[in-house]
Amino acid sequence: MWWQDLLWGFWNGLTAWIVLIAHVFGAWSEFPFYNSARAGNWYDFGYLLGMGSPVLGGGLGARGRSRSR
Repeated sequence: MWWQDLLWGFWNGLTAWIVLIAHVFGAWSEFPFYNSARAGNWYDFGYLLGMGSPVLGGGLGARGRSRSR
C-alpha cells in the first residue's frame, strides 16, 4: 500500500541521521542507510520528508520566537 511506503520512508528518513553517524564510526552495519527494497515514489517522498524534518523543525522554531529587549 502507498501509505505504508510513505510511513516507512518517513521513519527511515528520521532515523537516517542517527544511522549515518553510527555508520561513520563503524557501528550498525546490518542497518542500511536507505532501504533499496522499498524504493519507489512514495517511499522516496517520505524519506525526503523525514530527512528534512529535523532541519526544518529547528529552523522554523528559532525564527518563530520573538526576542524582547
